[in-house]
Amino acid sequence: MAYDLAEGELLVSYEAPEDQQDVFSSRACPAFLVFRNAAYLAGATVELPCLCKPPQVQSVVWFFRKHQGSSEETRALTDHHGNKLLDTSQVPSSSDLQSRFSIRLFSLLIFRAGPRDSGLYICGSTHKDFFFGYDLDIQESHGFSFIPRFPPESMKEKRRAEKGTVLSQVLYRPFTSFQPWSVCDRCGVPGEQVRVGLCYVHSQFLHVRYRRTNQTVASCGSGAVPRDLGRIGPTMEVRSCQTACPTETPPSSKLLTFMAFLGYSSDSRTLKVPVFHVNHPARRVLTLGCPGARPDMAVAWDQGSKPIYRSELSAGGNISTTPHRVQIDAGHHLVFQPAQIHDSGVYTCWLQGRRSSEIHLLVYLHLGRGRSALSHPEFPAAVTTVLKCYAVITALFLLLLFCRAGLKHFRDTADTHVD
Repeated sequence: MAYDLAEGELLVSYEAPEDQQDVFSSRACPAFLVFRNAAYLAGATVELPCLCKPPQVQSVVWFFRKHQGSSEETRALTDHHGNKLLDTSQVPSSSDLQSRFSIRLFSLLIFRAGPRDSGLYICGSTHKDFFFGYDLDIQESHGFSFIPRFPPESMKEKRRAEKGTVLSQVLYRPFTSFQPWSVCDRCGVPGEQVRVGLCYVHSQFLHVRYRRTNQTVASCGSGAVPRDLGRIGPTMEVRSCQTACPTETPPSSKLLTFMAFLGYSSDSRTLKVPVFHVNHPARRVLTLGCPGARPDMAVAWDQGSKPIYRSELSAGGNISTTPHRVQIDAGHHLVFQPAQIHDSGVYTCWLQGRRSSEIHLLVYLHLGRGRSALSHPEFPAAVTTVLKCYAVITALFLLLLFCRAGLKHFRDTADTHVD
């Protein structure tokens, strides 16, 4: 999901503290502006650091332009509502993702990047002096595959054959480049490992302004590659794993004494992970992010004591044609489409195989503006329950009246016989 950035206020970074050493004073900017190619899978959080700027520039502005756009279409990034941008490292959730762009110490952060975010990003000044640029390519994958932990030799040979077929003698040779497997996302219990394969092109005819460190390779969506070139779809592979938790060093006697002074038990297990509280209306899309997570980290999620595995979202080895309501996207965010009341609970986030934080989620009913109680999907059931309760109470009331009338009749009859 992406939106077009509005014209208006400039997206300006935080100013560097004066008492800190300026790392840019010893790094010169290139005389000719080139664009460093960077490719990511859709859904990831992208960080684009401004690697150089003049020392006298205390704040930077980020500019954006589509790959096929002209230089006149280069515009400064703005917030969606002109509000102050958020530091996404401490935001555990986002409902509408209106503040997907953030700046942290001159670096541009794009939260849950999508294919429409692909283009040229330039770090510059308010006077449109350009310092450093990126050629960003966001590739969208339509699923993932679950593979055995140790693939058989036949599978390896098949991949070599496919690679040899793809890398035929053509001017532009597309291929899939896999990143290394991540570490096991849990310890002590069964976990998963993830690796991403992105589409790249090998050619001697790439545009000189968009090249990577290897000047003969660029991502398939780069500005250095012709638009009509066929692509290989990116993929994400998942495999099971299990590793033991590292043994922790017991706390020192001074730390135990200090904990006892604060009223904590000396048992080190009482040290809990940070806890976040999130309230969200029902029947709306909710995205939970793991606080402190980076794109290159292994992230896992638990709902209470039940692990949420990516492999359980697949059917027959590939992702199901019917998307699950609760998913883990390529950026390791837990996405509810939409959130329901029964999703309320405690969610545990794992980072690099260790428990990192807890998110206490409360999903509540919210009618919203312009909606009435009659339009709620559970309104007929609620009316039926109320009517049944009313019928039972009415029946009991009538039964009591009949009993009272009968007792009065018998009492009057007995008094008549006595007379």
